[in-house]
Amino acid sequence: MPPNPLRPYRQEQKMTQASAIAGAPEDMVKTDAQPANLGPVLTTFFAFACGALAANLYYAQPLVALIGADTGLSVAAESAIVTVAQLGYAIGLVLLVPLGDVVENRRLILVTMAANLVALAGLALAPGLTALFAAMLFVGVSSTAAQMLVPLAANLAPPDERGAVVGNVMSGLLAGILLARPAASFLADYVGWRGVFGLSGALVAVLMVAALVLLPQRRPEGTRGYGALIASLGKLFVHQKVLRRRGLYHAAMFGAFSLFWTAAPIILLREPYGFSPSGVALFALAGVLGVFAAPVAGRLADRGYTRVGTIAAIATVVLAFVAALFGETSLVALVAAGILIDLGVQANLVFGQREIYQLDASIRNRLNAVYMTTFFLGGALGSALTSPVLETFGWTGICVIGIAMPGAALAYFLVADRGAEASASA
Repeated sequence: MPPNPLRPYRQEQKMTQASAIAGAPEDMVKTDAQPANLGPVLTTFFAFACGALAANLYYAQPLVALIGADTGLSVAAESAIVTVAQLGYAIGLVLLVPLGDVVENRRLILVTMAANLVALAGLALAPGLTALFAAMLFVGVSSTAAQMLVPLAANLAPPDERGAVVGNVMSGLLAGILLARPAASFLADYVGWRGVFGLSGALVAVLMVAALVLLPQRRPEGTRGYGALIASLGKLFVHQKVLRRRGLYHAAMFGAFSLFWTAAPIILLREPYGFSPSGVALFALAGVLGVFAAPVAGRLADRGYTRVGTIAAIATVVLAFVAALFGETSLVALVAAGILIDLGVQANLVFGQREIYQLDASIRNRLNAVYMTTFFLGGALGSALTSPVLETFGWTGICVIGIAMPGAALAYFLVADRGAEASASA
């Protein structure tokens, strides 16, 4: 479509080729001032804050049985607690994170963190199931402050340091995700499940004070209205094949991840294991090894091994669930499965992020929002299936679904990748 001759030439110049390919209008294009110089203190703050905020979604995974017993929630519905948090996160990714392309970033992050603090306090004090689920939903929505910080770090970093900065911040975010489960299990033995969320609220309060001191302002120049801004997300999903495919690949992977890490603590608390929450915490520490997959995956992608790395990452999760078939009676098999699942999922996340961050830097918040929303919906599906499948089909049913999800992603990747190669050679 030719440019509108009535539009001023100055605005015509703002449109980048990437935005045109994405179907993105001119006001999506970033025209911010020169990036600020990120020092080690600010980079460390970004990493730590992202990890602490993202952890809010995972504290409940090893605690669902304790929460259910305390609130009278049926065993078959316990995993819905995790599902609600993930659905809330998906809502926040769609409705809040895109605002980072048009609203002053520091203020947006501080307001969202304040909402997170209120939601965590409400969860810790929830008197009944209705309040519990409402608070958990808003914890998920407001924890998306983490996904506002990642693009902000990328936008503030000088171009020649952007990869290293984003890698460091993502390592902090992944560490928060992976440490949340063992930390919650360990602390629950001493302060109960409510105390876990109360302590998380205290940590967020400290981070808010630090953010007031450390976070610089960033004023994006996008002027698009809120309704049109949110509507543009669907256009990006439709027009950006790489974004859509990467989101769907990781939706299947994250669904398997949520399935395993919601189900495994439940069976460990039962016979023949009979673990205490502290014992579950020690088991969950196995997953922390997954954080080492992020920098390795980033280096492989930089060297042109994205295709091979993606196949290896997805296949690793398939093999992990094959090993997990023996996990009902073998703790070694269960630990091995947990390590492999986290390694594969975290590696695939980094491969996907690297691909989508190359599409258009001017709309990075929205690209991030679409990608994260897509795969968090997969995670919500995985956690929603956990309790009913475990009660009806047992651990074997969990493993069969865990094999099927990444298996479908691998098949889709091979078909889509072959199609992309054929198009490129035509």
